[in-house]
Amino acid sequence: MEYIKRIVDEEIKNKLQITGAILIKGPKWCGKTTSAKQIAKSVLEIQNPDLQDNYLELANTRPSLLLEGDKPRLIDEWQLAPKLWNAVRYSVDNTGLPNQYILTGSATPNEDYSLHSGVGRFGFVTMKPMTLYESGESNGKISLLDILNGKRDIDGIKTDLVYEKIAYVLCRGGWPNSLKLNENQALAIPKNYIDVLCDSDISRVDGVRRDPSLARAILKSYARQVSTIDSNQSLYNDVKANYADVSEKTILDYLNTLKKLYIIEEIEAWNPNIRSKTAIRTASKKSMIDPSLAVAALGCSPKEIMMDINTFGLLFENLVNRDLSVYVDSIGGSLKHYRDRYGLECDNVIHFDNGKYALIETKLGGSKIKEAEEHLINLKNLILENEPKLGQPEFMMVITGTDMAYTTDDGILIVPIGCLKN
Repeated sequence: MEYIKRIVDEEIKNKLQITGAILIKGPKWCGKTTSAKQIAKSVLEIQNPDLQDNYLELANTRPSLLLEGDKPRLIDEWQLAPKLWNAVRYSVDNTGLPNQYILTGSATPNEDYSLHSGVGRFGFVTMKPMTLYESGESNGKISLLDILNGKRDIDGIKTDLVYEKIAYVLCRGGWPNSLKLNENQALAIPKNYIDVLCDSDISRVDGVRRDPSLARAILKSYARQVSTIDSNQSLYNDVKANYADVSEKTILDYLNTLKKLYIIEEIEAWNPNIRSKTAIRTASKKSMIDPSLAVAALGCSPKEIMMDINTFGLLFENLVNRDLSVYVDSIGGSLKHYRDRYGLECDNVIHFDNGKYALIETKLGGSKIKEAEEHLINLKNLILENEPKLGQPEFMMVITGTDMAYTTDDGILIVPIGCLKN
C-alpha cells in the first residue's frame, strides 16, 4: 500500500532539524511507526516478540548498544524500555547534533523521576488517526490557513460527503489500515481496538491488573457523553448502576489510564476575562481520540447511528474535533471550547499563538445552522463589550455535515466537513 502522506509529517521533519531527538506520541494503529520509517535510516522495534527479552535486558545493562545504527534511528514503542530515554538524552548531549533519534510511543510510561524531562534535547509531536482530508474523504477545497489569511471565497463549493457517508467514516475511524479493507472489515478495526484495549492494554500499560468488564462499562458510559462538559459524577452514577461496589477513585484511575493510552483527549475550556470567573464553566469537554472508538464502545453500526440523531450529532462533533485539532495545530493554534452558566456556548475556539482567535460551531444538519449563527454572534458581541482588547474574531465558522459551503449576511462561513483541510 502506498504511503499516505500525513499533515504531521512536516512537523516531524522540522523538529528533527533543530533537536537531537523527537518523540511521536499517539494511540496505537494511527500510523506513527509508518510515518517515522519514511525518515529513519535504521529501526529498533522493541515489541518484536523474538527479540524483545534481549532488547529489554540490554536496555537495563548496556542501553548504548541499542542506539547504534544509521541516524536518524527509530526506536519504536520506547516506553517498553524506559531507560532508553536517558540513554538517548545522553547521546544527544554528547554529539550536539540534530536529527539523531525518533522515538514513538502509544502509551505514557509510569512516572519515573529518574527520567530527565528531555527539555532542550527532545521535540514532541502528537499524532492522531487520519483526518478526512488525509483519508481522501474531504476534497480539501477550503483551507483553514487560506481563511485565516483572508481568502474566503467559498460560496458554492460542494462535497458528496453527507449523511450516510459521514455515518460510515465516523464508525470506521481514521485508522490507516482500514483504507485497504472492504467496509465490513474496516468497521471491525475499532471493535478489535476496544477488545485489545480492555482485555490487555489497560492492564499492561503499568502492570496493574484491571477488570476488562469494568473497563468496557466505563468506556461505554464515557462514549455516551462525548462532546459534553458534564462532570464525572454522571459517569460515576452510570457505572455504579451495574458495579455498585466500585469506588469513584477506581473509576478515575481507569479514566486516567485511558488518557495514558491516548484514548481520551479532552478539550480544555477557553477562559477569557469576559464575565466573572464564577460564571464561566471551566470543565473540559469530553472527547475521544477517534469517534470510531466511541461507536465501538457503544456497540453501534452506521445504520443505528443514523437512526439516533442526537447521538449522531455528538459523535459528529467528536469527528470535527479530531480533524480540526490536527488542522489547527499545523497552522499554529490550539483548540478550546467555551460555555458559561448563562447558557452561551461555542463548540470550538481556536486560539492562535499570536493571540488572535476564531469562533466555530459544529452542526450535523442544516436545520441547526441558524442557532449556531446566533451563538457565534452573541459570543462575539459579549467579547467586544466586555473585553475589547481581544478585538474581533479572525473569522466565525459553522462546520456542518451538509453538502455546500456559503457565507451568511453576517460574514459567518458555513463549511461542510467534507470540504475542509488545514
